[in-house]
Amino acid sequence: MKTTESTPAGTVPQHSGGPVRKENGSAGETREKKEGRALNVFSHGMLVLWAFMVVMPLLWAVMTSFKDDNAIFSSPWSLPDKLHFDNWARAWTDANMSDYFLNTILVVGGSLIGTLVLGSMAAYVLARFDFPGNRFIYFLFIGGMSFPIMLALVPLFYVVNNMGLLNTIHGLILVYIAYSLPFTVFFLTAFFRTLPTSVAEAAFVDGASHTRTFFQIMLPMAKPGLISVGIFNFLGQWNQYMLPTVLNTDPDKRVLTQGLVQLAASQGYKGDWSGLFAGLVMAMLPVLAAYIVFQRQVVAGLTAGALK
Repeated sequence: MKTTESTPAGTVPQHSGGPVRKENGSAGETREKKEGRALNVFSHGMLVLWAFMVVMPLLWAVMTSFKDDNAIFSSPWSLPDKLHFDNWARAWTDANMSDYFLNTILVVGGSLIGTLVLGSMAAYVLARFDFPGNRFIYFLFIGGMSFPIMLALVPLFYVVNNMGLLNTIHGLILVYIAYSLPFTVFFLTAFFRTLPTSVAEAAFVDGASHTRTFFQIMLPMAKPGLISVGIFNFLGQWNQYMLPTVLNTDPDKRVLTQGLVQLAASQGYKGDWSGLFAGLVMAMLPVLAAYIVFQRQVVAGLTAGALK
C-alpha cells in the first residue's frame, strides 16, 4: 500500500533551487554594479577636483604674465586685453633670468649626466654580482635616502669650502650628484634585477668584457628605467633651492631658484608684478615640458621596473 506524503499545514512547498539562486545572483550583481558606479563617480569627482586645484593656479599664472600691472589688480580673473610680451623681455634681460637659466642648465645638465652614469654603474654591480658587503653597501644607499639634508648643510659647507669648491659650478654639480645618487641606485638596482641574464651571458660567451657588456647591452636595455629616474632627478635638481643657497653665494653664479627669490624681492619693491609673473612662468615651463614629453616613458619605466 502506497502512502502519499502530504505537505503539513502552514508550510510552503519546496521548489527547485535554480530560479531562486538565479534571482539572488542577479540581485547581488545589480548591487555590486551600483556600488561600483558610485565608487567610480566619487573617484572621478575627486580626480576632477584635484586637477582643477592643480591646473587653475598654473593657468592663472600664465594668463597674468601677459597682463600689465594695472590689469593684474583691477581684473585679476579676466583675460588680458592684449599680450604684453614686453613683460617676458623685461624679466629675461633686466632681471637677469637669462644668466640664471644658463647657470641652471650647466649645473642640472652636468649633475644629471654624472648621476645617471655613476648611479647606473653602481646599481648594475649591486644587482648582478654577489660579493662580500653587497647588501651592506646597498643599505647604505637606502640610508642616504632617509638622511635629512638639513643636518648635513653645516658640515657640507665646510667640506666644500676646504676643497676649494665653494661658489663654483662644478662644486655644485658634485653636491647634486651626491644628493641624487641614493635614490638613483635604489631605483636602478631594482630595475636591473628584472632584466634577463641570458643576454649578458651570451655576450660573455662571445668574448665581450664586463665594460662592453654593460655599456653596449645592459645599459640600452635599461633605457626606460634611466628615463624615469632621470626625470625624477631633473625635477628635484631643477627645483633645488636649499643647497645652492648655502653653497653658492656668488651673485653671478646663482641658479634659477635663487634668481626667482631675488626677482620676487626686487620686483616686489619696484611694483613690477607682471615681470615677476613672467619670470615665474619661465622657470616653470621647462619642468612642464619635460614631464609632458617623457610622460609615457616615466610610466613605462615604473611598470617595467615593478614587474618581472
